[in-house]
Amino acid sequence: MSIYTTLRYDDARAAMAFLTGVLGFTEQHVSTADDGSIAHAELSFGDGVVMIGSRPATPDAFDTGRAVVYLAVDGPGAVDAHHARAVDAGAEVVHDLVDQPYGSREYAVRDPEGNVWSVGSYRPQVKP
Repeated sequence: MSIYTTLRYDDARAAMAFLTGVLGFTEQHVSTADDGSIAHAELSFGDGVVMIGSRPATPDAFDTGRAVVYLAVDGPGAVDAHHARAVDAGAEVVHDLVDQPYGSREYAVRDPEGNVWSVGSYRPQVKP
């Protein structure tokens, strides 16, 4: 991987619980600040990593707004299984299962702070 998404959350611990419990991320690393907030966390999904942290009281150059993040899984059946897991966990589905004309099966949920996580079977390819 050469691109890593970084997100800031008002409640980074709740975001981590959502990402691991609902979407199936794995916690790789967590560093806390002196005040107990999340200074830096790395969560993996497949061969990808998202980095998250607590939003500071005073916004800085690294603060983020809402984002849409795409997670690729292996095939339509994996999308359906992932969707079932998210629904069973109570996730807010914002885009129900659909077969796209470009060959992807996908759906999307919203996390507790408004970011949208789209899950699909399409895997973009880097051209040499």
